Amino acid sequence: MSKGNARDASSSDSDEVPLVTKNARGKAVAAGKKPPNIKQTSIGESEDSEVPLQEKLAKEKAVIEQRAAKEAKAIRKDEAKAPAKKRSKKPDSDDDDDEPLVKKKSLKAQANRVSKATPKQAKVTKAVKQEDSDDDDKPLTKSSSARKPKDTKATQSKVKTEVKGKSLKKEDIEQDQEVEDEEEEYRWWEDPTKGDGTTKWTTLEHAGVVFPPPYEPLPRNVKLLYDGKPVTLAPEAEEVATFFGSMLNSTHNVENPTFQKNFFADFQEILKKTGGAKDRDGSKVEIKEFVKCDFKPIFEYFDAQRAEKKALPAAEKKKLKAEKDAVEAPFMYCMWDGRKQKVGNFRVEPPGLFRGRGEHPKTGRVKARVKPEQITINIGKEANVPAAPEGHRWKEVKHDQEGTWLAMWQENINNAYKYVMLAANSDVKGQSDYKKFEKARELKKHIDRIREDYTLELKDEVMANRQRATAVYLIDKFALRAGNEKGDEEADTVGCCSLKFEHVTLKPPNTVIFDFLGKDSIRFYDEVEVDMQVFKNLKIFKKAPKADGDEIFDRLTTGSLNKHLSNYMPGLTAKVFRTYNASYTMSTLLRDMKSEGSMAEKIKDYNDANRKVAIICNHKRTVTAGHGAQMEKLGDRIKGLKYQKWRVKQMMLELEPKLKKKDKRGAQFYELDEDLDQEWIKEHQTYLVEEQRQKIEKKFAKDNEKRKAEGEKEMKHKELEERLEVADELAQKFKRENKSGKVAAEGRGPTVEKLEQQLDKLDQRISNMSFQAEDKENNKEVALGTSKINYIDPRLTVVFSKKFNVPIEKFFSKTLREKFDWAVKSVDEDWEF
Repeated sequence: MSKGNARDASSSDSDEVPLVTKNARGKAVAAGKKPPNIKQTSIGESEDSEVPLQEKLAKEKAVIEQRAAKEAKAIRKDEAKAPAKKRSKKPDSDDDDDEPLVKKKSLKAQANRVSKATPKQAKVTKAVKQEDSDDDDKPLTKSSSARKPKDTKATQSKVKTEVKGKSLKKEDIEQDQEVEDEEEEYRWWEDPTKGDGTTKWTTLEHAGVVFPPPYEPLPRNVKLLYDGKPVTLAPEAEEVATFFGSMLNSTHNVENPTFQKNFFADFQEILKKTGGAKDRDGSKVEIKEFVKCDFKPIFEYFDAQRAEKKALPAAEKKKLKAEKDAVEAPFMYCMWDGRKQKVGNFRVEPPGLFRGRGEHPKTGRVKARVKPEQITINIGKEANVPAAPEGHRWKEVKHDQEGTWLAMWQENINNAYKYVMLAANSDVKGQSDYKKFEKARELKKHIDRIREDYTLELKDEVMANRQRATAVYLIDKFALRAGNEKGDEEADTVGCCSLKFEHVTLKPPNTVIFDFLGKDSIRFYDEVEVDMQVFKNLKIFKKAPKADGDEIFDRLTTGSLNKHLSNYMPGLTAKVFRTYNASYTMSTLLRDMKSEGSMAEKIKDYNDANRKVAIICNHKRTVTAGHGAQMEKLGDRIKGLKYQKWRVKQMMLELEPKLKKKDKRGAQFYELDEDLDQEWIKEHQTYLVEEQRQKIEKKFAKDNEKRKAEGEKEMKHKELEERLEVADELAQKFKRENKSGKVAAEGRGPTVEKLEQQLDKLDQRISNMSFQAEDKENNKEVALGTSKINYIDPRLTVVFSKKFNVPIEKFFSKTLREKFDWAVKSVDEDWEF
């Protein structure tokens, strides 16, 4: 907290002026279901302290912010020195735009300036909130008119012809120019001609979409049971019954009362439309109660189908996959401006039951089958329009060159539009990611002014401005999402601008407790210490007559907030702060990092830095149901390696009995590890014998499959029995060891020196696995993937990879390497965010 803010802790009475009495709301506040009471998360707690890592990071975060302010000033200073022709022209700029508000003579003058920039925001009268939609998932055509990024001359640099710091040979360049191969690499990030104009393509050809197969009715002997009796349904109703019946193993869904209620309501509606249910005699059966429906026969049928499919020979599975790939091959790629580009989601989603995330009010509703008559195709004027399925036609065919979508339709659950887009590794998607992170880099130049301005505005005389400043503070400091208003039938998830009275608890002197359902209906619970003025503001925003259900920021919308932020730089919105803070924090941590040791230690160093970013950005997740079992399994593997170490040591004593006395490490070195006991050892030995049996049986089955495929005679069961003798011998060996307490030396020509080498290798494996276990436990409540994939600039991960000689495969899967191909190939270890 700054000195000025410290003095403001006991400011004048004018700070305590309550907000204008709230307007009467047109509708009663629905009693929102509060998230279940759970223990406060203990993300990132160290073993020797009960202080959460988030609190420990507070000082580190403050230092990072100070560094950011210095860098921002330095960047603007350097740009000011540059020749005028190289500077980017600022749109709608005034002479004092670069002067921070903190330098203004009075708060009144500041309020006038803000009022001048955005007149509507300065009104004291309460604005009516309107839903601000996030247009991330909409096609560019719908947002292009609202967003026209400025062209910068700085981007018009020569195309680099360097890969990993080495210049390409002249003959290689000439060969690339001579050969026009459709699969050649296109380094769009080095192409100065690819701007961000409105037109996204000139020519576009594609094969349309793949529809799910038609419904295949159940066998006659498989029926839904109602009140214990089998009933016959029309195919449309039977299909809906199979949606529920096939997923009885998903107890999280089928035992959810909301899921059951929504499903049964839709099921009854479809029964009415299709003539209802009939018994064996053809008499009509009224299906009135969900509890009388028995879907087990349907589940058992589908479960048997799944088991049968799983048991197919590998050759058969391979054949079926090849047939499917052959059918889908034409749809997998499109020709975009003459370049072959991979299409992302070309399959129309099959009908089923909507699940949603968290406590979604529509979970369990029936997702209707999408018909060609609902689908709009976007394609080039000169291209052949893909044919609709026989007997059908497309809803519409468009030639929208401003859109990056290939097909679209509206689903029936939330009336949302679904789009077929290019794959994540396509040029268009890559450019979108690139621009997102470049926008966050641009924020580096302005972050100090923004922070100075909102700090001063926390005491603004105009309450609307004070609310806005408080919201920006929370978004910047604690990574709260901006949040939009939700309809009655949408999940009750909120963000900063839509916080309600009950979501915020104030604990003097300056602690704020947030407790609400955040994105994806994940509970957001956090206790944070805030600036004293922010605490005072929240206290004012919660004053009577406000009560549960009332909005804290009742004079602020996401739209007005983003409009204000765009005055600092084009395209700046609240969500850019999350990307900036995540990337800048990671960049600072990498700059000061000296990662040494084994590969596992280096990976842990990266994950530790990633975890700090995730905690700062509140990227939390619920602990998975299988986490405990996974940790137990990992612990058993580590204990198994320790048992192997003990056996190797006993082999050394078998070869040289006097070693125990001669060894400088002492007799204790040869004792059984304290983590191990005889009961566990016997269980582990049984496991090792059974594991050996399974490997032999699997290898035998695979060999027979290969023989069958090649037309050779299959091996007889006697061969398997002979192979299994190895496992029997292992069991006998363990039995002898347990009885005698001695372990016979194994291997070809065993020596003490060779066994010492084995010990070193086992120590390394134990160390690596221990690092993995610690990493896994520390990350159980932190969504590292969210930070790494969506908010940390991927080029920073590449920098770590190159700087500390860790293969990029350790951080990015094949899919992510394709998605971030531009990042992998565009930077070296010296690049900075």
